[in-house]
Amino acid sequence: MTRNAMSVAQSSFINTNADRMAHSIRFPRRHDKADRNGRYAVRLCITKNKRRKYIALDLYADPAYWDEAGEQFIILRNLKGAEQKAENKQREADNALLAKYKVRAREIVERFDMESIDWTLNQFEGAFLNTSKQGKFNAYFTDRIAELHATGHIGNSQTYKQTQDMLRSYDRKLDQRLFSDIDLRYVRNFDTFLQKRGCKGNTRKYYFKALRAILNQAKREGVGSEAAYPFVKGGFEIAKLEEATEKRYLPPQDLQKLKDTPAQNPQNEYARQLFLFSYYCYGMSFVDMAYLTTDHIQRLADGNYIVYKRNKIKHQKNATAIRIHITPEIQGLIERLKSASPTVENYLLPIITCSGYTGEKLYNHIRSRYAKYQKYLKSLAEELGIDYHLTSYVSRHTMAMTLQYNKIPREIISQMLGHADLETTNTYLDSFDNKVINEAAKVL
Repeated sequence: MTRNAMSVAQSSFINTNADRMAHSIRFPRRHDKADRNGRYAVRLCITKNKRRKYIALDLYADPAYWDEAGEQFIILRNLKGAEQKAENKQREADNALLAKYKVRAREIVERFDMESIDWTLNQFEGAFLNTSKQGKFNAYFTDRIAELHATGHIGNSQTYKQTQDMLRSYDRKLDQRLFSDIDLRYVRNFDTFLQKRGCKGNTRKYYFKALRAILNQAKREGVGSEAAYPFVKGGFEIAKLEEATEKRYLPPQDLQKLKDTPAQNPQNEYARQLFLFSYYCYGMSFVDMAYLTTDHIQRLADGNYIVYKRNKIKHQKNATAIRIHITPEIQGLIERLKSASPTVENYLLPIITCSGYTGEKLYNHIRSRYAKYQKYLKSLAEELGIDYHLTSYVSRHTMAMTLQYNKIPREIISQMLGHADLETTNTYLDSFDNKVINEAAKVL
């Protein structure tokens, strides 16, 4: 049998009655144009009335591993090398994707025939790519970003937008993608793309968490694809991307120096006081300090308290308020900060310096102030002779480790940090330095 005859025999060829023309659905490989890896595009070829149309599938075949007659990837057996096995597994996944495309194409033609539609090649292409907004992944993604922005979730909206931009760099046909296209193969290839761009594990985790959130939301709303969802157990595991980052805290002698030694430079002194405020307020983040208002101060039976929910998790159902007793140290820092730089509106601390800012304008203002704060902290360490890289997170880490070294139960530390569960706290504290291990090693 000739190659042409074999191809026809294996095509999805549909004969109708005498006054209808035959049509076929095939998945041939290009032969005229290879990519930089020597692979050729595999396309859907729809033929009707002796006219044909090719639809790109974002699939590429090495001629050595492509079955021309069967129009599928060749799967090898009894491979031993890890690289060869991985490539073989990818070809198996590509064959599964081809099978999915074949089913979709046949269902479209069958629906047209059932409805007695004398369809055109363009109509088929539109149905196959689903040109309507419904079912389109990126259209939903864009709507979600706009919704977050409109409801004041500026940080999340920017995170999602950055993820969308990176996906667009990876996938030139992002606008055409259906939810069913965002499957395990797709996210694995996206991860490979990110690695080639030099993205470390935590950066990749940042993008995939946003992508997962979008897909989860779409599933809840009934527009996502349950079958293609890539983050199931045994699928793509975001947690494995996380890299251990060194959590640093001030040694007791440097912490004491920071408490006892005012800085001569006014900006450095401002940073020192904010750092200490964060430390005494259970490691409060810069963003949470910025948003504090006089409304967050409550008078309870045993004194005045700062009562707030962490901005990071305040919209979660299980988010609980943190209550911080306003000690003389905290009250003194509030007064000194205000006297050095008056506050605007009813903000408790002079971090937000402009009145009337809301939404994205306020968000960007806080980010700008945060960048300056980090710069001042670096300068502060130099002025006080602290041989340590001071950052806003160091105050939180120092607070947590000070409590641990003083044998405060982890359950209490967890509550003070505002963690949702003790497991998070255990991971947090166990990720610091090797002091305990080093002490244990002394007995060897």
